[in-house]
Amino acid sequence: MGRQPHGPWRHHVWGAAQEGDVSLPEPLGLQRGQVLVVPYDPRWPGLFDEAAVQLRALLGSGILDVQHVGSTAVPGLCAKPILDVLVSVRDFAVAREMIPQLATLGYEFRPDEEIPDRHYFRRPPGGELRTHHLSLSEPGSRHHTVTLAFRDALRRNPGLAAAYARLKLELARRFPFDRPAYIEGKSQFVRDALASSAP
Repeated sequence: MGRQPHGPWRHHVWGAAQEGDVSLPEPLGLQRGQVLVVPYDPRWPGLFDEAAVQLRALLGSGILDVQHVGSTAVPGLCAKPILDVLVSVRDFAVAREMIPQLATLGYEFRPDEEIPDRHYFRRPPGGELRTHHLSLSEPGSRHHTVTLAFRDALRRNPGLAAAYARLKLELARRFPFDRPAYIEGKSQFVRDALASSAP
């Protein structure tokens, strides 16, 4: 919906229909409510780096770290074309004061009662298109710990990443406009992966 192919490239990806010339959409952007899983795009790490530089310059010493998370952070893994960014903050309550600052970069605050230990933002604000999801959370919180642990498990284990790719593609095929069903369909896989990778 609205994204045009961006040209061919050669790369082996978990979740591509085949290895060879793959016509890529724009690197980021998904319509609200849509579920679409695309082949890995080698531009994603660079786009994260750009976002991280902006966030560090804006927030300075108020933050501890900026991490690329989610499937776009796992080399070779197919993903929804939305960049997931995790910002580590010193104090979760005080971090709410960053909401006006983040708005200057186009991050819209969205209260999230389902995950109470994160402050959640999306970019761009309003409208139908989403390119970035941003979370602020404290190190040691459940959201912070689980998000990094699952990303790292996928990075370490190609077999796990390949299985996750197959699951996501199947769920996206079944639920192209049902994001809650897509998320729920992944939940047991995530729990099992975290349990098996726990020290």
